[in-house]
Amino acid sequence: MTATATALNVNKQTARQLFARKRMINLGLPVLVAFYLGYIFFAFDVPGLLARADSENARTLVADSYSYKTHVTRDNRSGDISVAIEGERKGSYPDGTAPAWVTLAPETGGDTRIDLGTGHLVTLGADNFVAFDIPGYGRITAQPSRARGVNATFPDGPLPDWINASKNRLAVTTDAGRLSVTRNQTQVFKYALGWELFFFTLDSPYHGLPVSEVAARAVSGEAAAIWAEFWNNKMWRHADVAWALFETVLMAFLGTMGAAIVALPMAFMAARNFAPFVALRFAVRRVFDFFRGVDALIWTIILSRAFGPGPLTGALAILITDTGTFGKLFSEALENVDGKQIEGIQSTGAKPLQRYRFGVIPQITPVLLSQVLYYLESNTRSATIIGAITGGGIGLLLTQAMITQKDWEEVTYYISLVILMVMAMDSLSGWLRGKLIGSREDQH
Repeated sequence: MTATATALNVNKQTARQLFARKRMINLGLPVLVAFYLGYIFFAFDVPGLLARADSENARTLVADSYSYKTHVTRDNRSGDISVAIEGERKGSYPDGTAPAWVTLAPETGGDTRIDLGTGHLVTLGADNFVAFDIPGYGRITAQPSRARGVNATFPDGPLPDWINASKNRLAVTTDAGRLSVTRNQTQVFKYALGWELFFFTLDSPYHGLPVSEVAARAVSGEAAAIWAEFWNNKMWRHADVAWALFETVLMAFLGTMGAAIVALPMAFMAARNFAPFVALRFAVRRVFDFFRGVDALIWTIILSRAFGPGPLTGALAILITDTGTFGKLFSEALENVDGKQIEGIQSTGAKPLQRYRFGVIPQITPVLLSQVLYYLESNTRSATIIGAITGGGIGLLLTQAMITQKDWEEVTYYISLVILMVMAMDSLSGWLRGKLIGSREDQH
């Protein structure tokens, strides 16, 4: 009885210690997570980031992604007025022409009137005079000059948040449009929904025509001309974009398939059951570690320095990184093959290469194909970023559009195409996986 009581007490003490340890873990883990999150909050200067965030810039960025703006610009030095969509020379209206909401001053002199809608009216008068009539607020005037800067006047009362005024610049932002006045130029921006000139540019004979009329002309024999006008659009460059997408897919394909071809024979030298020499296995495994231990972006920079920019450089960067990854995956698959199948092939008098071909490869083929197809899909996304560095593919066009800080509708266009490209590669990868490996239902 004494021994039994002693054992029972020991078990109770052990249970108490176990429960106490679990309570400490349950209490300590949330405290540790909270402490870590608090450290991150201050270490990454989240308060400063929130203080620097500008909701107005965010709204402008979002608006630029799904709409376009027409620029009416007056050179305050020469008095010349130009009208262009997105401010680009390729989207400029011919001299003396403008959209219906802009009334250009006659050659004999007068005012240029810009009707932004809902009662918002901008007047560009003689001697660089500017007036902006805003319903519910009043009239803002400015007389820019190189000597006195931007001499602006406002209705009585404090300036609202949507007006930014200084000696050298006046910026007025309303829901109808924006006005920007500096010493050298006056600009009026008006937003409109859509991607203007996406199909045809201003100089195209099909610009502004209804869809029904364009379709009727296509049926009547102008289909080739209509397609050429669209495909060679100088502003959206559809032909260049299509070629860039092809380059991106090509980079991913060459890099992935090249890595698989290089990694497979090296994987045999890294597998314990196929490479009897420990030193050889160790060396090959360290090569794999080195290749995959350096990110593809780093390899891209190194190879760009060595071979120059181009899609082939991006493909080589993917090939090197994936060789290390595939080598590890393939060698592990080889170490898990069923030796009985190999022995059965060997009993027929097959040579080593024949044993590998008929006893090993069929076993690891599903794993190899599954991994290769998955990385092909993943590398399609990676090729976009790599292309931005190597100067090839859709990544280059995406970077160029971002650098301008104004072509955000093109950024949206390119990102949409990248998403569609990844979706297409995902569908193709799944289809190929089903055809080559078979679905789970087929395997059962």
